Amino acid sequence: LSFSPVSARRIEDDHQGSRRYAIGLEDGTSLDVTVLDRDRQVAGLPYRLWRRIRLNSETRRRAIRSLRAELEREALMAYAAQAAGASTPRLLGTSEIGTEAALLAYEHLDTRPLDEVPDEEIDDDLLAQIWEQVGLLQIQRLAHRRLTGDGIHLDKAGRIVLTDPRSGEIAAGDLLLRLDVAQLLTYLALRVGPERSVRAAAAVMGPDALAAAIPLLQRIALTRETRSALAKAKHVLPEIREQIVALRPQNRVEEVRLERFRPRTLITIIAGAVAAYIVMSQLSQVDLYRVVTTANWAWSGVALVASFVSFVAAALMLRGFVPEHLPLWRTVLVQFASSFVKLVAPAAVGGVAINTRYLQKRGIRPASAVASVGASQLIMLVFHIALLLLFAYITGSSTATSFTPSRGLVLALLALALLVVVVLGVPPLRRLVTARMHKLFSNVLPRLLDVLQSPRKMVEACVGTLMITIAFVVCLYACVCAFGGDISFTAVAVVYLTANAIGSAAPTPGGLGAVELALAAGLTVAGVPRELATSAVLLHRLLTFWLPVLPGWASFTYLQRNDAL
Repeated sequence: LSFSPVSARRIEDDHQGSRRYAIGLEDGTSLDVTVLDRDRQVAGLPYRLWRRIRLNSETRRRAIRSLRAELEREALMAYAAQAAGASTPRLLGTSEIGTEAALLAYEHLDTRPLDEVPDEEIDDDLLAQIWEQVGLLQIQRLAHRRLTGDGIHLDKAGRIVLTDPRSGEIAAGDLLLRLDVAQLLTYLALRVGPERSVRAAAAVMGPDALAAAIPLLQRIALTRETRSALAKAKHVLPEIREQIVALRPQNRVEEVRLERFRPRTLITIIAGAVAAYIVMSQLSQVDLYRVVTTANWAWSGVALVASFVSFVAAALMLRGFVPEHLPLWRTVLVQFASSFVKLVAPAAVGGVAINTRYLQKRGIRPASAVASVGASQLIMLVFHIALLLLFAYITGSSTATSFTPSRGLVLALLALALLVVVVLGVPPLRRLVTARMHKLFSNVLPRLLDVLQSPRKMVEACVGTLMITIAFVVCLYACVCAFGGDISFTAVAVVYLTANAIGSAAPTPGGLGAVELALAAGLTVAGVPRELATSAVLLHRLLTFWLPVLPGWASFTYLQRNDAL
């Protein structure tokens, strides 16, 4: 390049790790030079690859580019931004340095990043300037992709300057332009509050542009720095949505799914594969032909009826915790639909989500719907613990010799008790657990008080809750009897209640694998032969987990077509 440098000073690297220099020239002017290194291109590569796999094709950036492609991309975006009339540092020249590096020389502007500007200095005029600059880019279909405090600068005259063109896109689609609006709305809301951020954006961009950005107000769509800031200000995104909806209450925008999958889904798939391996290893120990031919079909029929009764009981329980009227058989269909959802969701998640959605579709406010389902889960937990203690006491007093807990079980219970003591004794852990429980059950108590005011609802809730557990215990007991097992009903109840608690904590769909192992181990400890226990458990899971999937799918489809889910 035809410059005459007299000095060079290394300054802070940019967000992608590229070296930057302040160059002094003979005529007294300065340049800002960015050096692209081939070895620096791999910095942050695992993160970029993860984002590329996780996000859909339109929103993700290429994880790896050649040095030449990176140079051309930044130069093209810089020239396009200048042509659009946006206030950006002027690109004066580019050059390759051998095969291992390239540089871009920009005019030096004496600016400071918006991150260094105090919040109280960000007035409405400054907000309007920011949005005007972004508007100029959007008119020419240019997406900046990094509208954060280090990509927006303020010069000494109080004018906004947009920097960091390398992350941008030319000829951007609607989705990328809307992502820019969502990102800038969120960043400014973190600085000046959602109300001022939305008001300033609406004055320049118009309410329709903001309404189009509502579906993209998702943490996954934002920059890493903004996501970190939102972790400490979780109220910001909901408040931005509320402010925009207040401007355009009638506007309906289709939901946008940016993620191909969530990390939780990946964990569920891996856990499901492990669970499938466990179940298959159990099946290899069983002669399926012998299981089918030797099972007592009368007891199998009792188990099937008990499995069906559990769905009716779940519907009664949900009706009991909802003061509003719910039709019984449609609510039963919802419980069958939840059995279909359990194929792809952990046991403790699928049913809660389906029931909450159902109540919202019935016209119940989201907060009340969540409170009703939370109340049912809380009372279910109380009943579960009470029944476990009751049956354990009865079993211990009547058949102590046949169901004596092993040393491993005693040690496990002691370890659990120690964990509870540690959680309650360490203030940070106690505050974390308390906060999570408060968030989960914040509206549960008022909902329970509403139920207590109606004796009929209270009886329905209690009967339904009790029936669910009894039905599943009867089903397991009948499965054991179907193969000639000899065990007391109370011992079966203890085994089921313990295994169900383990299955609820497992991340696999429907507790797959964990429930089978816990049930088989519990029955074996209770005195049932191992092969017989495995056969009984597999029959029990067939009737309560696998068999309801087909009617569950039919119920799910029917309810969706009738706008009930």
